[in-house]
Amino acid sequence: MRRRDFLLGLPALSSAAPPPAPGFRFEDVTAPAGIAFKHNSGAFGDKYLPETMGSGCAFLDYDNDGWQDILLVNGMDWPGHRKGRSTMRLYHNNRNGTFTDVTRRAGLDIEMYGMGVAVGDYNNDGFPDLYITCVGQSHLFLNTGKGTFVDVTQRSGLGGRNAFSSSALWFDYDRDGLLDLFVCNYVKWSEDSDVFCTMDGKQKAYCTPEAYRGASCWLFHNKGDGTFEDVTAASGIFDSSSKSLGVAMFDYDLNGWPDLFVANDTEPNKLYKNLGNGKFQDAALRAGVAFSEDGKARGGMGVDAGDYDNSGFPSLVVTNFDNEMLGFYRASKGGMYVDQAPRSEIGRRSQRSLGFGCFFFDADLDGLLDLLVVNGHIEDTVSTVRADVGYAQPPHLFLNRGAAGFRDVAGEVGGGFSNPKVGRGAAFADFDRDGDLDVLITTNHGPAYLYRNDQISGNRSIRFRLIGTKSNRDAIGAQVRIYLGDQTGSRLVKSGSSYLSQSELALTFGLGKRDKVDRAVLTWPSGRTEEYKNLAAGRLWECVEGKGVRDTGGF
Repeated sequence: MRRRDFLLGLPALSSAAPPPAPGFRFEDVTAPAGIAFKHNSGAFGDKYLPETMGSGCAFLDYDNDGWQDILLVNGMDWPGHRKGRSTMRLYHNNRNGTFTDVTRRAGLDIEMYGMGVAVGDYNNDGFPDLYITCVGQSHLFLNTGKGTFVDVTQRSGLGGRNAFSSSALWFDYDRDGLLDLFVCNYVKWSEDSDVFCTMDGKQKAYCTPEAYRGASCWLFHNKGDGTFEDVTAASGIFDSSSKSLGVAMFDYDLNGWPDLFVANDTEPNKLYKNLGNGKFQDAALRAGVAFSEDGKARGGMGVDAGDYDNSGFPSLVVTNFDNEMLGFYRASKGGMYVDQAPRSEIGRRSQRSLGFGCFFFDADLDGLLDLLVVNGHIEDTVSTVRADVGYAQPPHLFLNRGAAGFRDVAGEVGGGFSNPKVGRGAAFADFDRDGDLDVLITTNHGPAYLYRNDQISGNRSIRFRLIGTKSNRDAIGAQVRIYLGDQTGSRLVKSGSSYLSQSELALTFGLGKRDKVDRAVLTWPSGRTEEYKNLAAGRLWECVEGKGVRDTGGF
């Protein structure tokens, strides 16, 4: 049997076998955790396009105390239609299952029409900084290390750029030890250029992106002195036809240089291959990920990359509009991809959904990456013209069963997780430090949801926190590969992915019932490789580049 059909020791399962129980449950702990948030889209009746799209969320350890905090991005009322004041929200983890709103204390009580967030320590001082994408001017917030943030947009060289920005990520594209910034831009839209669109020929409706011209993504190079330079054109990234909403970093050709996949809405997706000389080349068409199987550009929203089959090759998932199903691109040798969705449960279940946030994570800690997708339509009156499509839609939680494929268990994990939502952003982290991965979801013009993961199968995990020295301090771009006998699994430290959101940077490997990892091989962005043996399960291992590994505690 080939390795791709025998994953981490799991036997092939007959399609006739009864489906196994998920092995974990979700508990909605939003209210008891103290998360009281409602997204403001600013909607007042004129159906402005940005009102349909937000917003994102992030897990981050902003005060570096070892516990994941929560950031929720917010919009605001449009000028001339003010009803109140709304800002993003930063929640500090109290280490007991609850959070405290520290937005004002942290200096983030600032109004903006926020969309997404990217978290990264761009000045390598040990404290994560924030880039908030916006409709209008996006903002860079420097973490002072004292529990506060300072808006350094103008002095960093990132000011003076008004756009409809969406997702963003930090990555070290030239491997000089400094995090650079990639920003997706959607379309050229303003209140003055808003187009009148309709679904019934009478009343105004939200436009599709075809009504507007596209806008190029941006790439900013970190100069190392607190400022950035715009290298969009020089790098080969510039493309004014793009309508970009999601971006994921991965090493698609396994050459050590970080590449980017960009999900475009009604335009071909992009796969920016890093040439290693400061330039990128779009390889999406050649790799088979620019279009659907029938050669059409779909409504790409969110995206993630992950080694879901433990083959060593990162695969891709892209959320699309309803009636388009997910793009689920399985990697193969030679840099080619094949969309598995049309022949799988993933395609059948996602056909009627409009997806946004998505990510690979090991929900049941069996060693195989599962897939979470949040859904929700953009038009709140869609059911009046399409009775089979709802505005609020249930999420998908596809459990990876190895050779038996994926099964949607969203309705089996409890906690109201499968209740319909107008889903947008999604992120994961082990916020309660018990070794499994919890989930954060945002909704458009609605609440955020925090779901605690409770394992009931007895499966164990091992976690890694990487700190770069020659590499960027966050170790974004580093890969960890674990070995369990002759079976392997890999994870990449990465910013971005999902939609407008960011998950924690620490890496989690499910181990099933195993009590240790035989070997862990770390490949740093600098090119350095380190190997550690016989690492115990149930521990968080801190790995400092060039200085070894340290057990920081159990769970």
